[in-house]
Amino acid sequence: MGRFAFCFYLGLLICGVGALSGAQVTFERLVNSAKEPQNWMTYSGDYSGKRFSALDQINAANAHNLQAKWAYQTAGAGRIETTPLVVDGILYATAQDDRAFALDARTGRPIWLYQRQLPADIRPCCGRVNRGLAILGDKVFMGTLDAHVMAFDTKTGNVVWDVAAVDYSQGYTFTPAPLAVKNLVIIGVAGGEYGIRGFIDAYDAATGQRKWRFYTVPGRGEPGNETWEGESYKTGGAPAWINSSVKAPMTLPANRA
Repeated sequence: MGRFAFCFYLGLLICGVGALSGAQVTFERLVNSAKEPQNWMTYSGDYSGKRFSALDQINAANAHNLQAKWAYQTAGAGRIETTPLVVDGILYATAQDDRAFALDARTGRPIWLYQRQLPADIRPCCGRVNRGLAILGDKVFMGTLDAHVMAFDTKTGNVVWDVAAVDYSQGYTFTPAPLAVKNLVIIGVAGGEYGIRGFIDAYDAATGQRKWRFYTVPGRGEPGNETWEGESYKTGGAPAWINSSVKAPMTLPANRA
């Protein structure tokens, strides 16, 4: 397939998974994800961000024997930049224009689908992409191109909560996969091409309440603000749209709201 894809083809070897069920992913499971190599429970595989899998059934000697088992069409035009999650036999992923879906990882059978109705004037700079989901408890989480953060029920895809983070018309957008840490959903904003003020947000996974915001460009009275002339810090860019890694012991930044 070329860079501009109309179908999302997945060649998967899912080993050692149990019966399909709505996933319950605790923070403890995320911390110890290396003990479950058959699953891929966060964007980078684990909190280290190394994107390494310990599975060894596929190797240099037998990779040429792989065959496609199924294909799933996203029904969208443009680029696919998502990293699917695989949890207990269910694959959770996103596609263009903030489409989220769950599939049976063995067969490709659709379980649920959500398609966001986006405003006509969103301003993503580099394609209407979404890079994936986070999972915690019985919810999966997504950031949207119109700068919302959302939670879906893992079993049904029903929207549990939907929170507007910031005014998208000012150039703000979310394209990265969120990161679930403890009881929080953490996500960084994109839109630096339009003179936004970058930030990283944390939301309560259960309710969607924003718990803190860390601006990547310091405001008045904060160290480093003196290097920004006048009000220029308000349009300084510095987006934080790449998924984070976390090193133990896990600590979170001080509030910079």
